[in-house]
Amino acid sequence: MESGFLLDLLKLILINIVLSGDNAVVIALACRNLPQQHQKKAIFWGSTGAIGLRIALTFLAVWLLEIPFVQIAGGLLLLYIAYQLLRGEDDEEKLKSGSSIRDAIKTIIVADLIMSLDNVVAVAGAANGNLLVILIGLAISIPLIIWGSQLLMALMQRFPIIVLLGAGLIGYTAGEMILGDDAIEGFIDEVFPAANYVVPAAVGVLVMLVGWRISANAKKKESEHGTPVTSS
Repeated sequence: MESGFLLDLLKLILINIVLSGDNAVVIALACRNLPQQHQKKAIFWGSTGAIGLRIALTFLAVWLLEIPFVQIAGGLLLLYIAYQLLRGEDDEEKLKSGSSIRDAIKTIIVADLIMSLDNVVAVAGAANGNLLVILIGLAISIPLIIWGSQLLMALMQRFPIIVLLGAGLIGYTAGEMILGDDAIEGFIDEVFPAANYVVPAAVGVLVMLVGWRISANAKKKESEHGTPVTSS
């Protein structure tokens, strides 16, 4: 029994790490423009709220994913979040406002909640319904995700192209969620099976193109007005 418990725990930790790469990207994107002294606070509270919601969502996931159009709505909301994260770097006053930490925390929690809809189904399956395994697995894997987001933030400051790639990953995830909705999944598989690969990739590329355009406009404003504008 003990070996089964440890095996389930190991499976759950690995699944959490593999499936949560996009969550680390969201955390890094949401916090990258905050002053350094506020980044850790935003990551901590945002991740804490996201963990609590993810635990609750684990017990609701199977039921939620059976409701038609839930994943479609979640995917569209993810696209909006990706756009806001890219557009936010063009809004310097907003980034310097006192509510910027709250904005980052809210973005982390909402995005993690949406992106975890399909992830927690795999988590619940790996844990075989064992609540203790779920809680221990999350407790071990979440700090790794937080560390990963801090590493990504450092890389984003050095290599701004990672911002666009991260937004593209969010777009790809949104495309996968939309096509995975029960309301259209069967139809899509029958009419255009390759859509499951083509559409998410196309959405990801489109998001990156939008981000590139936002960055180009920011640089154009900087050159016209002589005012530094943060851009990807």
